[in-house]
Amino acid sequence: MAGTLEHFKVESSAFDHAIAEEEALLPQYEDPRPLEDYLAAGERRRAKIYQRIYVVASFLAGVAVCVAAQLLWCYMRPEASSPMPPSRGEVEVFAPPYAGSSEVHNFPPASPTNNFPLLFPTNVGYAGPTPTGAEPSLIVNAPAYPVHTGAPHLVSPFATNKKNTSEKFDLFQHWGNLSPWFSVERGAFGLDSGPETPETCEITGLHLLHRHGARYPTQYASYGGPANFSGRLNQAAAGWNATGELEFMNEWTYKLGEEVLTPFGRQQLYDLGVATRIKYGFLLKDFSKSNTLPVFRTESQDRMLHSALNFAAGFFGIPYEGQYLQSITIEADGYNNTLAPYKTCPNSNDKAKADRGVWFVERWANIYLKDAHTRLAPQLHGYDLSIQDVYTMQQMCAYETVAIGYSRFCELFTEEEWKGFDYALDLYFWYDSAFGSPVARVEGIGYIQELVARLTHTPIDVHNSSTNATLNDNPTTFPLGQSLYVDATHEVVVLYVLTALNLTNFATDGPLPWDRIPKNRAFKSSHLAPFATNIHFQLLECGSSDGTQVRIIVNDGVVPLTSIKGCPEQADGLCPLSTFVEAMKEQIKDTDWIWGCHGDWSVPEGDAWHTTDGYPPLPE
Repeated sequence: MAGTLEHFKVESSAFDHAIAEEEALLPQYEDPRPLEDYLAAGERRRAKIYQRIYVVASFLAGVAVCVAAQLLWCYMRPEASSPMPPSRGEVEVFAPPYAGSSEVHNFPPASPTNNFPLLFPTNVGYAGPTPTGAEPSLIVNAPAYPVHTGAPHLVSPFATNKKNTSEKFDLFQHWGNLSPWFSVERGAFGLDSGPETPETCEITGLHLLHRHGARYPTQYASYGGPANFSGRLNQAAAGWNATGELEFMNEWTYKLGEEVLTPFGRQQLYDLGVATRIKYGFLLKDFSKSNTLPVFRTESQDRMLHSALNFAAGFFGIPYEGQYLQSITIEADGYNNTLAPYKTCPNSNDKAKADRGVWFVERWANIYLKDAHTRLAPQLHGYDLSIQDVYTMQQMCAYETVAIGYSRFCELFTEEEWKGFDYALDLYFWYDSAFGSPVARVEGIGYIQELVARLTHTPIDVHNSSTNATLNDNPTTFPLGQSLYVDATHEVVVLYVLTALNLTNFATDGPLPWDRIPKNRAFKSSHLAPFATNIHFQLLECGSSDGTQVRIIVNDGVVPLTSIKGCPEQADGLCPLSTFVEAMKEQIKDTDWIWGCHGDWSVPEGDAWHTTDGYPPLPE
């Protein structure tokens, strides 16, 4: 099933319209001959008065025309009888229906009384000098690599209160997939190498896969869920009140929206775009040579689309129109989409087959939150606080912080309890979306097919996965030969791709146990799938190696590729491109999309069955 595509178009009429507004509001006159040459003194004075009257009258007439046009547009447009659509595309965000416990600020207003954009053009000319300089190439030329700390503008309770925490403990790095992305430590993935360009090497291409920025909670939560907790509190029959550490809840209101980017999330992608331009801007020279524009890709979900646009604003600057093309695939049931492959994989949505992570989280929460529950439950009177509620308070900390900058819920837990929360999310994603999931590999294999097509400049000829034939068969919408690709997706898809790549160095601890935290574990969702996580597939030409090389960098951590068939042990994680491609072709051949997504296989509940390669049981 093939999906449709939408593309942003550069509208020249916007510029023409701005010029017309300028001419209406700021009339221009040709300089006539000096009046002294043919007018007497009295006539000159009268002429100047008339001229001033004419100028004022022209200005007022222009204003009147603009106002009339604006009002005419407002009342004659087809949707005039309905409230003005929200500024974020066509998606409206409604507050959860929890009367008395939620707080919502609806901005922008539906029908502002002063909304006359024609009177406030964004282009009035007079821009001054606008020459640009050379494209930046920090990753090639700088003596050091910039480290991303991950959380500007957010406040941690441990910034000033170190009670029950060590000096090096960073709360923002212990929220699993809810963590803001940060540069992992050198050697975090087992290779003592940094993301800077290796000696004798030159970067010739980049394939960037990134997650959307920080968002509000999703509508669905199989365990926990901030909105669910708020609803249960509001529905408590006898009412409740809090004391001690929880006393703040007496005045607390639920302030979170649903699924769309938070202000911090928008900033994350803008910053990622800026950082990518500073590191890899020099790759744009190839597009100037070929007289083409880069084609970046995202999909239709609101947070995904606006993540891509914020990235573009950071990478290209505003206005970004005319500097690149944005491909938008559809995320909806029935549409093939490698950035949302679960929409065409029935077994991915079968709880008996694939939704296994919650089983492990529940059991681990009963262990690591036992003391926290004993400590907090007596402080909430009139409400029976459960372990799940305490777990949700930790979720609330993360979501409130990335949404409104700070959360009192963060103060309730110790360093060890936050490490337990971090591991709970590792358990969930290991068994739901990564090496412990029976469908992770088949859901990631479509992106691998596209990656191989781009690396070999060869169209995909067999669509036995989630690839979209309408997209991938069209060289305009799925171009080959670009030196820079950027794709935006979800954290689960990032994990699908890492699994489909066969990067089993992340699976050395698996299957993950639910009753303890493994020491020095290789799989950490905060390292691999935080908000705005980014994977760099670099292409390099190196004087010390024959042929093009490829290496993979995840959140500034170099990944060893020795688990990929034929890739050698190499200090900087390099693998010959030809070897990498052949290994991926074999991985594609050995991955059966039909069996994985449509096959009649089953797995028992819990830890009675496990996989460490993200694949279902084979047919007997």
